[in-house]
Amino acid sequence: MGASAVADKEAMLAALAQVEVLTAQMNRLSIDGFSPGELLQVQQRREAVSRAQPVLDHKVYQRLRSETTPKSLGATSFKKVLMARLRISGEDAARRLKDAELLGPRTGLTGEPMAPKLPTVAQGQAQGLIGPDHIAHIRRFFKKLPSCVDYQARDAAEVDLGRHACGLDPDGFKQVADRLRYLLNQDGEFTDVDRAAQRYLHYGRQRADGMVPVKGLLTPEAAAAMEALNAKLAAPGMCNPADEFPQVDGEPDPDRAGTDTRSQGQRHHDALVAAGRALLASGELGQLNGLPATIIVTTTLKELETGAGQGLTAGGTLLPMSEVLRLASHAYHYLVIFDGKGVPLHLGRARRTASAGQRIVLLAKHRGCTAPGCTAPGYRCQVHHANRDWKDGGLTDIEDLTLACGPDNRMVETTGWTTRNRADDGVTEWIPPPELDCGQTRINTYHHPDRILAPDGDGP
Repeated sequence: MGASAVADKEAMLAALAQVEVLTAQMNRLSIDGFSPGELLQVQQRREAVSRAQPVLDHKVYQRLRSETTPKSLGATSFKKVLMARLRISGEDAARRLKDAELLGPRTGLTGEPMAPKLPTVAQGQAQGLIGPDHIAHIRRFFKKLPSCVDYQARDAAEVDLGRHACGLDPDGFKQVADRLRYLLNQDGEFTDVDRAAQRYLHYGRQRADGMVPVKGLLTPEAAAAMEALNAKLAAPGMCNPADEFPQVDGEPDPDRAGTDTRSQGQRHHDALVAAGRALLASGELGQLNGLPATIIVTTTLKELETGAGQGLTAGGTLLPMSEVLRLASHAYHYLVIFDGKGVPLHLGRARRTASAGQRIVLLAKHRGCTAPGCTAPGYRCQVHHANRDWKDGGLTDIEDLTLACGPDNRMVETTGWTTRNRADDGVTEWIPPPELDCGQTRINTYHHPDRILAPDGDGP
């Protein structure tokens, strides 16, 4: 490290200390002496400072990605590194990394410095004129721009967008960006590649009433498949959950069709449920991490007996007990016995992989990946030997096993992380290697908010 680099490092730490002190000082000062107009002026200056702050963030993230790997920092991805160290959401971490990729400094193959991918926008951000909403609209602009637009037109558009974003509020800027995208593709030319890049189906977070919002874009092929499915299963009288025995085969019964009061959207929903149930029941989906691909629900004996409460699927969805009982009426059942009676839960060294019974118990207990901050649900998890790895003499007994998604399971073997199940409650603790962290054990509460709400053990 050269003398100038050392001086810059010391100056950076000194400046950061000043920022921390001055921020605390400003937060303590009274604003009673300002008039409303003066307050707006102060806030305008603060906004410019806030907008310019990510410039340094971009440098940090770009250097991390060019000089190290997520595994060397104790995680499976840079997104998880930021989530753990900065305590931010996965969505925020992904946005920051993407912004750094577009607006941060770059290095050529031979080490020469290169301008950001969006240089005009990066300059506007450094000046405090372009905020996160402007950047989100610019990212969306280029994502939706078809491949037929050549790079010269793209570069010219970047200059125009950066210039307009410096002088317009986000809503007005969005109108300009939408108009520019139209002017660049007035004939509406889109290739199969363009359409494929736009496809998605997103399931939102489950609401308090149990419903799950859905949004997406279907390719023409997917839309055609849904048309045929709906023509059959969404016809009036078909797949109606209000019927004691819903009709799923043959032609719609005229009497049922005449009394079907569902809307078209409700019939489309019920058709999708019927198609999914038929596919799961066919047995043609094979296995998923050692269990048949099916709906796995856990609940308590008390809730089953009273018919009240909720069950939890291995994907993290809460089901009202009425729906749990309806699903159970035409399903094969596993009874989870936590003390090992009835289902073989202690296999010792007889086999390396967990049995189906063990996986069911682990899904019921852990619900998802136990790695700190990981949101992977139980369906996407593997069984991990928590107390001692199999190759080191570990046992395939239920108290020695836990759940971990594939990337986190492999991370234990490559990054120095270790795991253990606590003796008192079986909760899995993850211990980072000393050279990467303070060594403090961590648990994942994402799948168990009840542990936070009832820390003394009153929760389920």
